[in-house]
Amino acid sequence: MEIVKGCDGSELQLHYKALEAEYDLAETSYSFGAHSFSFLSVRDSYALLDRISPEEFIKDEQMPYWAEIWPSAITLSSFIADELPVEGLRVVEIGSGVGMASVVAAWKGASVLATDYSLEALRFVRYNALKNRVLLDSERLDWRLVQCSEQFDLLFAADVLYERVNLLPIVTAIDKLLKPDGVAYLADPRRRLAEQFLELAAENNFSITPYQRKYSGGSQTVAVNIYKMTRQ
Repeated sequence: MEIVKGCDGSELQLHYKALEAEYDLAETSYSFGAHSFSFLSVRDSYALLDRISPEEFIKDEQMPYWAEIWPSAITLSSFIADELPVEGLRVVEIGSGVGMASVVAAWKGASVLATDYSLEALRFVRYNALKNRVLLDSERLDWRLVQCSEQFDLLFAADVLYERVNLLPIVTAIDKLLKPDGVAYLADPRRRLAEQFLELAAENNFSITPYQRKYSGGSQTVAVNIYKMTRQ
């Protein structure tokens, strides 16, 4: 596990230069809870497809979805900033991508573990935590085989319900990572797979409360549901 702390400008610059040498970067400003944030991501995630060898794809079917900031992540981050009390709580994010929701939760006073299967994603998580001067932990996590023994008060996930094969592993991971009275919040752009996920969650003794939201960015409007999951 790596702990990321605020840093001076020279350390941040070193992190940026290391990423810039490997990726075509985009840095974008967002406002959550009347506070300004800046997040680094990859300008074109499809350009990363050439970095995945056929052997790696056969093993994991891993696509570079982590490299972009998706409407669900923005919507979830806004929800955390404006509507969710997290101060003093222990939080885990699965499939964190570049770490937007984790950074916002840490800024609000949560103790955060940001996780992703991609080690590349975790490099961006660390940069974005440093850039926004928040303290968080980061760690690789495979939701198909959760080896983390800690349990958390809250779990966050944004836009992770995109492959049918992942639905049950995600339910199982949530069950393992949450405390008995813990709560999970999953943001999804109303994909049809989400319905199957919710059925699996109910079969595994979770109750679901949906919150309907919309993300508007430029000319783009995306309907996003945030699903609150609690044990029955």
